Amino acid sequence: MASTYTSIHYHVIWTTYLRKPILRKEGRKELFNYLYGILKNKNCHVHRINGVEDHLHLAISLHPAISLANLVKDMKLASNQMIKGQNLFDGFEGWQ
Repeated sequence: MASTYTSIHYHVIWTTYLRKPILRKEGRKELFNYLYGILKNKNCHVHRINGVEDHLHLAISLHPAISLANLVKDMKLASNQMIKGQNLFDGFEGWQ
């Protein structure tokens, strides 16, 4: 019986609205952990999550059944709600 191996790697970057430098270092670890949890729940492999004041970088491998567009949409929506709900970053208006 033949089996198939699939490996899909992405470097995903997104920015704060208008690239405002509001992602303070103190709150980033909590945000990264939250994003890590979302990715793990969707059976994705996380190579690295990092970022600076105005943007995030995610190096990830997708499960073959996951659409990149839907994954990014879900992560941006969920993290937007988490940041605003916990008031994690003052002045956060959303993602670009």
